[in-house]
Amino acid sequence: MPLPNIPGYNRLTKTHKYSAAGIAAAGAAAIAFAVVPGGDAGAKTTAQDLPNKPVALTSQKADAQAHHEVLAKQSALAAKQAKDEAAKEAAKKAAAKKAAEEAAAKKAAEEAAAKKAAEAKAAKERAAKQAASRSATRIETVAAEKKTYPDNLDGWIRESLDIMKEKGIPGSYEGIHRNIIRESGGNPRAINNWDINAQNGVPSKGLLQVIAPTFQAYHVDGTSWDPYDPVANITAACNYAADRYGSMDNVNGPY
Repeated sequence: MPLPNIPGYNRLTKTHKYSAAGIAAAGAAAIAFAVVPGGDAGAKTTAQDLPNKPVALTSQKADAQAHHEVLAKQSALAAKQAKDEAAKEAAKKAAAKKAAEEAAAKKAAEEAAAKKAAEAKAAKERAAKQAASRSATRIETVAAEKKTYPDNLDGWIRESLDIMKEKGIPGSYEGIHRNIIRESGGNPRAINNWDINAQNGVPSKGLLQVIAPTFQAYHVDGTSWDPYDPVANITAACNYAADRYGSMDNVNGPY
């Protein structure tokens, strides 16, 4: 059958062309039937009386709808895939960022610990140096403060007076010097071998002529145990005089 002469026919799809051809054929058949001779006038029909069934158009609409649904599903799938990829990339970046932050925090903590340890070590070394310096200073101070006395009668009396002051034993330079001159003339090795004490076997010895029992009983800590030692002899004698007479200053004769 020749193709109908319809404007834009050649641009239609194959389905559209078949549909148009079918409609045209149906129209022609209807007209031919209507003009058949001898036909019943009451049975005559026109093209307008035939039912209009756009079967091809309905099929096209269904195809378009199905195509649209496919495209929508593909678009949704592509969007989901893109979203999943973006989420994975974001998670990857977040993990990398967290790892970098943890590494930085660990490094900072290690550096802080190392710095603290170094500071503690330096502080300990400074403290040790300061302690050593203070110790050395104390030694130097004690050495500087330690009094020196001349090795003679004046020096012996002054050293004994300093010890007596520290121990709370009364006495004066004049009282000690006066009794030394009377008892021994200032001789630290003096000994009395003729008085009653000597006869009893305990001769008086030293600057202030102290017998052994008295020296031992009134010996002052920090001095020598040698009764001939000038400072030990003076200090023990003054301790005895303080106990018996109140002070060596109160002794004006043999005691």
